[in-house]
Amino acid sequence: MAFPGQVLDNPVSGERFIFSQTADDTGGELLAVEFVVAPDGRVPGAHVHPVQEERFEVVSGTMRFKAGRETVLAGPGDTLVVPPGTSHRFANAGESPAVLRVEVRPALKMEQLWETVVALAADGRTFRSGLPKPLDLALFMREFEQEVRAPFAPGLVRAATAPLAWLAARRGLTRRYQEPGTRDQARARRPAPTRPGEGRTTAARPSPARPSTPRKR
Repeated sequence: MAFPGQVLDNPVSGERFIFSQTADDTGGELLAVEFVVAPDGRVPGAHVHPVQEERFEVVSGTMRFKAGRETVLAGPGDTLVVPPGTSHRFANAGESPAVLRVEVRPALKMEQLWETVVALAADGRTFRSGLPKPLDLALFMREFEQEVRAPFAPGLVRAATAPLAWLAARRGLTRRYQEPGTRDQARARRPAPTRPGEGRTTAARPSPARPSTPRKR
């Protein structure tokens, strides 16, 4: 179970997650984290949150958000809101770490999702892009189908990965999900007394929620 102040570092994607408010704190209504994204950091791939809204506030640095064919550059003070059901991805577009405040509503199992992604990366079970390898990805998509889906033909993707999920279960890979938090908490730690930007840090169309509009390129 996640706790306020918990830090998760993804060694592959260059993302650091610092939990501010957990699902337990808010009765499941909200999950709030601080993302610190390394200069070459990015979310592993485009994805959709079927029922959750994500809100990104850039504190420092420059981020590139992509939704559909639109690319938006966001800097300090810019806020982007991603409605449910929208394919999106993001990356650090600058030369220094970017810091964002992120809110996810409702929380669902996003805490466990991020913990699992970090654990898979630490175990060498992801590609260089940060995406889990096929057997792990099949189980991951099945376990977190409420939180994340493929950006296209999710039903077809689910059907195509079902045999891989079965094979992964036969190989004992489901233990990661049957013992939530056991392995992940070993990787969790409390934040070190350093500035957030010194660490490692994800929209339908990003919607500026403040008067200044992020630059389009």
